[in-house]
Amino acid sequence: MFHRTLLFIGVNLLANASFALPKEQLTAGGIAIIPLPSYISENAQVKFGSNLVPVITREDALFAVVGIPLSHKEPELSITITDNQLSDHLTVQLSNKDYPEQRITLQETQSNKVTPSEDELARYSREAIEQKTVYQLFSSSQTKSWPNFAWPIKGRISSPFGLKRFFNDQPRDPHSGLDVAAPEGKAIAAPANGIVAQTGDYFFNGKTVMIDHGQGIISMLCHLSKVHVEKGQTIKQGDIIGLVGQTGRATGPHLHYGVSINNARIDPLLVLPTVP
Repeated sequence: MFHRTLLFIGVNLLANASFALPKEQLTAGGIAIIPLPSYISENAQVKFGSNLVPVITREDALFAVVGIPLSHKEPELSITITDNQLSDHLTVQLSNKDYPEQRITLQETQSNKVTPSEDELARYSREAIEQKTVYQLFSSSQTKSWPNFAWPIKGRISSPFGLKRFFNDQPRDPHSGLDVAAPEGKAIAAPANGIVAQTGDYFFNGKTVMIDHGQGIISMLCHLSKVHVEKGQTIKQGDIIGLVGQTGRATGPHLHYGVSINNARIDPLLVLPTVP
């Protein structure tokens, strides 16, 4: 087996290219777009850690589109390429990004959403496993093209991605998506073509739809008042998947929209068009 290590310094040329790829942001919570060497075939397997990475074809070139977890602390990111008997490593240099804090006060009636009971924690653990299973999906894409994303709903971004969150002054996980404020009952559209991988009514996320767009690219839409799709259903961009609500841990009606690539939650603004 042939092996070598290459150093790739990320650039933002692809963000302005005429063909569709997500925006690059070489930080935790961002995306690395890595051109693959010309001798790599489109059947190559690319991994970041233990997770498969989408390989996208554009203008006869191959690109690995790598989601960078919010938890990533290293100054660089390495992917492994396996193509028949060939094995390569590509390394990308990353930058630091300091996300701001957000402090949220929940009313007494929602105190269990800050300090859950043992039964509620057990429920959350079961639900987390179910959601993790979806995030780890990797269904092959015959076209190897990047999905065309659109905003699932129009409205004001009330909470951006990556915020260091405190609920009633208690630190919790960073915000893994973005929140769009909207009236209760407003229709929510599928952001891109895909298959409904899971629906559920979860302790923290409320009524939720998870969509598999192929190659480990997953959308998560949370806090719905109603869900209009079911698991296994094939949907097209623009199909109504549910209605805005405030189920789960929420202080008002809004849509939480999250995007995951290779099991890493990334800033949805990197895949969406300009804010409507």
